[in-house]
Amino acid sequence: MVMVSLRQLRYFLEVVDAGGFSAAAERLFVAQSALSRQISELERELQAVLLERSSKGVTLTPAGRTFVGEARRVLTELAGSVALTRSVARGEQGTVRLAHSSSVPFVGALPPALYAHLQAHPGVSVDISTLSSEQQQDEIEAGRIDVGLVRLPVLRPAPSLVCETVARERLLLLVPKAHALAGRASVSVAALAAVPFVSLPHRERGGLSYRVAQLCQQHGFFPTAAVATSRKTTLVHLVAAGFGVAIVPESLAALAGPDVSRVALDDAHADSEVALLRRRDAGTLVVAVGEALRRALGGADEAAAAQ
Repeated sequence: MVMVSLRQLRYFLEVVDAGGFSAAAERLFVAQSALSRQISELERELQAVLLERSSKGVTLTPAGRTFVGEARRVLTELAGSVALTRSVARGEQGTVRLAHSSSVPFVGALPPALYAHLQAHPGVSVDISTLSSEQQQDEIEAGRIDVGLVRLPVLRPAPSLVCETVARERLLLLVPKAHALAGRASVSVAALAAVPFVSLPHRERGGLSYRVAQLCQQHGFFPTAAVATSRKTTLVHLVAAGFGVAIVPESLAALAGPDVSRVALDDAHADSEVALLRRRDAGTLVVAVGEALRRALGGADEAAAAQ
């Protein structure tokens, strides 16, 4: 295997540009003997004579003329890689892989906040996907996702991750337009004991459906399952089709169409929290995108509280 050092490349190019060893040694602030030794080692490693020495200076051989272009390309590419790496470390360039739970729709203040952040950091891009809270934890720990937005609770929080609550949303009841509760201004969770729900919790997952089940259990019942259920945004369509009701955060309720009625919940603690997930050792790039999302959700939360 050929072992050529960056120092040898730089020394070789300096000799070529200076036109001789003496002038190159002065530019490099090294002894001429040390410079000559590095070039000789380079030629020995390449098994080729690169420079013809004479009293008038140096002349490139055919092999030298080929190698000088390659040496310049290598050093230029290396300089670009170093600059890119430093830029990424400063949070100026790179791609951030973002995931969000289906119960944390990427709507409202999130898209404009992300757009503003990317406009201010033109070297940054974001790849967005939808994953459950538990999947997000696994993917972030494995390094396949950088930052996530989850609906609490997360049943088995990973100690290697930061899980920061960034927003609290009121929960609303969604009912079909023709439902008996559709005309009500508000209703208590206790009144839903016999009503079929289109979303039930998974035994190994937290999130929105788990939080809704907690509220129901505080009133002494577990949600009754409708004949069709979903823990995804599909639940909105199931409500519209008349399968049953759902308790969802305001951001998800906003996606419901005209066939669905929104009813306020009387319960004081009928709310849900959104959290930001990332690795504890996340880089500047990831932390900056997460901070932009946190501010967006926090600002929306404060605006809602002020109303």
